[in-house]
Amino acid sequence: MAMDPAEIVRLIKEGIPGSTVEIQDLRGDGDHYAAYVVSPAFAGKTRVQQHQMVYKALQGRMGNELHALALQTAVPET
Repeated sequence: MAMDPAEIVRLIKEGIPGSTVEIQDLRGDGDHYAAYVVSPAFAGKTRVQQHQMVYKALQGRMGNELHALALQTAVPET
């Protein structure tokens, strides 16, 4: 089952307020995406913790509706 990229962006932005999200469909199949998420909430967190925050924001859709997500996270530059 494919997932709409706008839904991915919505879920991440709702789960991590103040974040900016860029999504790219890697295969055109709606199942394999790359996401670049920037949020001040990531400050002081390890990369693993940042990714866990994104996965939590996706509310269990990872591995179900969303098959694969190549994830990059960052703290905004000041």
